[in-house]
Amino acid sequence: MGSEVIKLWIITILMVLGVASSSSAEGYYRKVPCYFIFGDSLADNGNNNKLETVAKVDYQPYGIDFPEGPTGRFSNGLTIVDVIAELLGFKEYIPPYASSKLLDIFFGVNYASGSAGILNETGRQLGARIPFDMQLENHRKVMLRLAKILTTEKAARSYLGKCFYSVGLGNNDYINNYFVPDYYKTSQEYTLDQFTQLLIQQYTNQIKRLYSYGARKIAIFGLGSLGCTPYAISTYGNGSSCVEIMEKASILFNSLLIPLVDQLNQEFPNATFTYIDYYGIGQTAAGIGFTNGISGCCPVASDGQCIPDEIPCRNRTSYVFWDSFHPTEVLSKYIGQRSFKALYPSDAHPFDIRTLLQLDEQISAI
Repeated sequence: MGSEVIKLWIITILMVLGVASSSSAEGYYRKVPCYFIFGDSLADNGNNNKLETVAKVDYQPYGIDFPEGPTGRFSNGLTIVDVIAELLGFKEYIPPYASSKLLDIFFGVNYASGSAGILNETGRQLGARIPFDMQLENHRKVMLRLAKILTTEKAARSYLGKCFYSVGLGNNDYINNYFVPDYYKTSQEYTLDQFTQLLIQQYTNQIKRLYSYGARKIAIFGLGSLGCTPYAISTYGNGSSCVEIMEKASILFNSLLIPLVDQLNQEFPNATFTYIDYYGIGQTAAGIGFTNGISGCCPVASDGQCIPDEIPCRNRTSYVFWDSFHPTEVLSKYIGQRSFKALYPSDAHPFDIRTLLQLDEQISAI
């Protein structure tokens, strides 16, 4: 026990001094000391594994191209946040909060949960999940644990201010709430515009709460093409074309994130926020060789997830979708790389993740 305490304090001192995030004998460089992830199934890497929920994928063929096999990632391999972690310089992927250890909190944890939403009730028909409010509460607990180690809450906030944060929610608030009238009354109580405004208002308060817990470098991911997923097309469409009303939801929500980011940057000049255009980047992915964009690579059950132990397609690099909702590893790599380093100015607003971190370094040096 004593040696573990000494080891923890050594790491703590290195972190505070910034040594652990700079370099090693191998020339290894990490751009930030820690990375914290908030989101839904697009980022979940195991938090749902022990929950009573339909939305968990700790079985084959999920993870067929991931070195560790099925981990709880809703993918055949890497997710977008895994790719970003690599580009940030992390040797290991960010661990799920549900199975994280004490030392992990110095390097970051992943709070994301399949079927989670901005609204707490979203996804309840699928079972247990960890909505954004609860993910934020888990981060508050991490902040308090750091405060005990670093002796003050101010020191913990200062350390957390050096970390990078990605946030991506809202998908389920539409596909597992507004567009499920058998379980939710939201589509009867609100127009699409009104519901989207409600989400943005709640989201704004939640992101400000994240800021209050020390976050200063935050990338907010927009929604993907909700109406063009295999599930949307087979359930609500005509089998071949995207569902217009669901596409409208994606575009409307995303259009409100841009002024939100501008507002946050103006309101909190000691922090840096940016918007990543997941939808727009995904729309241009056809140019990298996909031949199938309307069906998933694995055989799926009625819930749109892979049927356990069924054999998926072999040409996985040709598929946009892994199951009926989630991207294949190759698409995740494409989106993750362009999120980090934009190919077009429209990929991010006001700048990509790489520029966000560079600007923050310049501000800190002044």
